[in-house]
Amino acid sequence: MNCVTEVNSIIASLIKAAFLYSNPQTKIRGINLDTQLPKNLPSVIEIKRVIPSHCFVPSTCRSLLYALKDVVQILFAWVLLWYLLPLTNWIALKVLMIFVYWGIQGTFFMGLFVMGHDCGHGSFSKYRLLNDVVGTISHAFLFVPYYQWKLTHQNHHKFTGNMDKDEVFYPARASQKPSINSVLPGFGYGIGWFTYLFIGYFPRRVSHFNLFDEMFRGHEVACTLSLLTYGMNGTLCYWFYLSYGFKILFVFYLAPLFIYGSYMVIVTFLHHSEVNIPWYADQNWNYVKGQLSTIDRNYGLVHHAIHCIGTHQMHHMFTKIPHYHLEEATRHFRSAFPELVKSCDEPILSSFVRMFKKYNQQQVVADNALEVYYK
Repeated sequence: MNCVTEVNSIIASLIKAAFLYSNPQTKIRGINLDTQLPKNLPSVIEIKRVIPSHCFVPSTCRSLLYALKDVVQILFAWVLLWYLLPLTNWIALKVLMIFVYWGIQGTFFMGLFVMGHDCGHGSFSKYRLLNDVVGTISHAFLFVPYYQWKLTHQNHHKFTGNMDKDEVFYPARASQKPSINSVLPGFGYGIGWFTYLFIGYFPRRVSHFNLFDEMFRGHEVACTLSLLTYGMNGTLCYWFYLSYGFKILFVFYLAPLFIYGSYMVIVTFLHHSEVNIPWYADQNWNYVKGQLSTIDRNYGLVHHAIHCIGTHQMHHMFTKIPHYHLEEATRHFRSAFPELVKSCDEPILSSFVRMFKKYNQQQVVADNALEVYYK
């Protein structure tokens, strides 16, 4: 398949996305969150058999085109605001333009992160070096140490739903004495995301800046390169600040960065937090149960802008599926195993507020708990 065909395919996907927005009946709808997973679950191989084989094959050209699209969107939004702001003297209109820009640019930043996320999983292309180069650059722009995050995220996928080994947002054992009152509203949103990168998540804290952490052992060179590109982005921001001042840096970059960080908190929390979705003790956990205990959510107008990352059950079962094949894979999975589907169509922000309250009230569980459900 050549690049012209790939471009046509992307255009067709965008047209299809517009149709989905205008016709809600064609969206992937929620099935049921009120029934628990059956005791006899299919194996990974049995689930894989129902998904077309092409869904597991990344196209380098197509992935690069999506990455280019994300970059062009970010540059276009930046340039558009840069030239439009001086054209009006109305303060109210300026403020409105800035707020709209923050929302749109923060969404574009999130889309760029998901492209780097695909690189970390090897679903961007078949070439590991290309994956790591694109992932390192895209994540450095967002102030994320790519390789360290890649390793902690792989740990999350390895132990999804395991309250004793998962990476973040897991219930805490009573003996660990977590401080419920220390949880900021919404986990601090964007601030919470960058705080997590620096100090990790209690009680299994892993700093993405500690090259000597056991999780990064054997990957020191790649992790160091990630920190160097991180530092290069910081240097560029400092030069921009010296040239244009802090207010311009804040309006054009730092505020959208906070919006993107808030996306990260909301999306990752809602992937794995919902009523009747279990967390398992290590001795009661297995891979299939853990991966199926994730929730598909549709993000409406921004669903495709953030590359369908809310279509999450099949992403967790098979991380090698590129984002542009996730919804097709999900349709085949749902057709073959309707009893295993977990999805929620409640509006995202109201769902986040509702589940954050439950988490804040119920995050502490007994030391001997084998399965935990939010009530």
